Amino acid sequence: MTEGTTSAAAEGADTLTRLEQEGEIAADYLEGLLDIADLDGDIDMDVEADRASVSIISDTGSRDLQKLVGRDGEVLEALQELTRLAVHRETGDRSRLMLDIAGYRARKRSELSELGAKAAAEAKSSGEAVKLDPMTPFERKVVHDAVKAAGLRSESEGEEPQRFVVVLPA
Repeated sequence: MTEGTTSAAAEGADTLTRLEQEGEIAADYLEGLLDIADLDGDIDMDVEADRASVSIISDTGSRDLQKLVGRDGEVLEALQELTRLAVHRETGDRSRLMLDIAGYRARKRSELSELGAKAAAEAKSSGEAVKLDPMTPFERKVVHDAVKAAGLRSESEGEEPQRFVVVLPA
């Protein structure tokens, strides 16, 4: 191994350790929240795409956890930001942690990937740009990834909270 390879491997290990620490801090914070709210749920931690990923799942069904998702994921988004703040308070570093509750984000990711693929197909066949409805940053990222996988380009336009994706023809 060369010196550069060794330092890159060490840097990767440091990043993984930092992300695992973020996950542990987030899990502790969320366990406290579940206790306060008197909700049952198990916490699953992982590292995906260079970010900590924490999921709250339930063996007894996700009906109670739906309260933590809220309408259109609004409560989930707020809890994610609070969890990121808790991590920041402990580490001093900004966190890009992703939170999923009762599989909401996983289902949403699947739906949005399909939407992005359909919009890409429409842009290819019509030769015209396809504008989608306003979305959250998470939603836009999933759509951009799906459009890229379909071989086209997309960009975000507008100002928050009305920012939306435009799929560009080839």
